[in-house]
Amino acid sequence: MSFEDPDDLEEREREALETLLKRLGDDEFVLAERYTEWQVRAPTLESDLALANVAQDELGHARLWYDVLGDLDFEERDLVYERDPGDFRHSTLVELPFPEGDWADAVLRSYLYDSAEELRFDALVDSSHPKIADRVEKIRQEETYHLEHARNWLERLAAGEDGRQRLQDALDRLFPHALTLFEPADEETEAAVVDLGLRDATLEELGEAWLSTVVPSLESLDLEVPVETRTDEEDALVVTAATLPEERGRDGTHTDAWVDLHDELTHTYRELEREAPTKLMGDRE
Repeated sequence: MSFEDPDDLEEREREALETLLKRLGDDEFVLAERYTEWQVRAPTLESDLALANVAQDELGHARLWYDVLGDLDFEERDLVYERDPGDFRHSTLVELPFPEGDWADAVLRSYLYDSAEELRFDALVDSSHPKIADRVEKIRQEETYHLEHARNWLERLAAGEDGRQRLQDALDRLFPHALTLFEPADEETEAAVVDLGLRDATLEELGEAWLSTVVPSLESLDLEVPVETRTDEEDALVVTAATLPEERGRDGTHTDAWVDLHDELTHTYRELEREAPTKLMGDRE
């Protein structure tokens, strides 16, 4: 299957490509918006600048994925400013507000998300769509830095009793929403993503690999991860419906926090009755 010419794609192929790209772009875009809330509020100048750079990276990554959607006749205003909030397909992990002043939340959220990103990019590096494979190669180095930054802060916070308790509170709050990173938009379309070679691993496989990575890592810091263990399959970790939140993002269901954030980020565009968004940064090559 070749994705070189979008005009030659059949409906199943277009739908699979659109679904995958919206997962990728929406996650990055919404997370970038949340990270900007930490400007001049991080615990040190160094961490403030680091998270500002991470936010800028994530916004740039979102635009890279949205640019590929441009081949399917989507424009930037269609994808962000004039798009119904229920049409966004990001994980609920990235839309949740940060409790005021809770740096542990920002650190843990970054670790959970960027650990998943690392696995997701591994599954996309040989994508049948050349533009996806090319973009993965361009942005993996930046994502590696994001994960390293999160790991360093995790260890730093977990070294003290107060910091470890704040991490545990954040983990109890965020972990169910992190599991939605691996939820399908719908089973048929997600199967097509793999069948067509757009991604070489299923969401279930990615989720299992993620759990086998983050759970031991977090437990090594004396944190208790809220996930069940299936003892009849060599202590395999398992996600149940009860573990997941009611709103899962991928299927278009979102928390009230997303409605508020979407209204905030589109407010100026709507108030000024613009016909197109103003670009604050140039196109990334």
